[in-house]
Amino acid sequence: MRHALLIALRDLRERARDRTAYVLALVLPLGLAGVFTLILGNIGGDGEVFRYAVADADRGVIATTFTDEVLRGAAAGGAIEIRTASSAAEARAMVDKGEATAAFLLPEGLTEDVVAGRAARIEVIGDVDAPTGTQVARSLAETYTGRLAAVRVAVAATVHSGVTTEPAELAAEAAAGLPATVVAEDTTSRRQLDPKTQYAAGMAVFFLFFAVQSGVTGLLDERRIGTLARLLAAPVRRSSILAGKLLTSVVIGVLSMTVLIVASSLLMGARWGHPAGVGLLVLAGVLAATGAMAVVAALAKTADQAGGWQAVVAIVLGALGGAFFPVAQAGRALEVLSLVTPHRWFLRGLADLAGGGVAAVLPSVAAMTTFAAVTCAVALVLFRKVVRP
Repeated sequence: MRHALLIALRDLRERARDRTAYVLALVLPLGLAGVFTLILGNIGGDGEVFRYAVADADRGVIATTFTDEVLRGAAAGGAIEIRTASSAAEARAMVDKGEATAAFLLPEGLTEDVVAGRAARIEVIGDVDAPTGTQVARSLAETYTGRLAAVRVAVAATVHSGVTTEPAELAAEAAAGLPATVVAEDTTSRRQLDPKTQYAAGMAVFFLFFAVQSGVTGLLDERRIGTLARLLAAPVRRSSILAGKLLTSVVIGVLSMTVLIVASSLLMGARWGHPAGVGLLVLAGVLAATGAMAVVAALAKTADQAGGWQAVVAIVLGALGGAFFPVAQAGRALEVLSLVTPHRWFLRGLADLAGGGVAAVLPSVAAMTTFAAVTCAVALVLFRKVVRP
């Protein structure tokens, strides 16, 4: 073990002078994560509170019930904010200026139409750049208009029964008796990462496979320059040489991920989760990346060849594992296939950690650890030919 540590320390000192390693391990992943967040960060609507303008030209009981009970009741959950507009033109202007995500236009005569059994309409004007918020507004309006249909039926049935109560009062009572509409965030055992964390984690685990290359390809470099022969001639076990190279990759990977996690949290506002859970995922992910790159390096004849093959493998695994986009969007078949990649399990573990405690990451850690154990074992067997005296 002592020899393995000495070999790893020597390699780490050499890698510390390599500027390319800093670019691959730190600059590129952090920079790309920042670019993706700026370009695509609003698509997920991370924690966004939708602001809705309401222009009530009706002032009747049906419009008031929609505004006071449906919208303000939904706003009590904190998911939306309600702003009053004096006219439909003002409400449209608020949407155009970006001051409101969408606007509800309650036309004059809305209550009269409902009481008279005529078709009634609530108009929704949405911001083209806020599709999610617009869809939520449309759903609220459609839900309420569906309730209005039930109100019309109830009023008509009551009037025909001979009750002398005014239809408007009957409509108000029927509307008040229907179930309330609630908009709130749903917390489940598995949650999707917010965009900032998704992109930061995706780029971190993607470039992790490039960061750990230098350690496992070190054996090929040693053989090329002739220092491997001297190591084999020294009283050093071949297993110690292999362990030292693998340890170099592990240390580089852990340091790279740690710096990226801290930097993305401070600079981008990424939320990684509980430190203990993140630590387990990082360690398992680094071991898996090291194992995968070690297998590729063991199959190559030269360091240059290994670098090319490792880049191809890293890109394929990254794309398949969801480092660039959620694989759930690509269909069921690809989603199942992605389970063979450490990237998918790393991102899945972070999502599970967001919705639960540290124990939630254990399945993902187990999957990546198994991947690492298999690939490292295969790499050690293959590397025997490289360190053959």
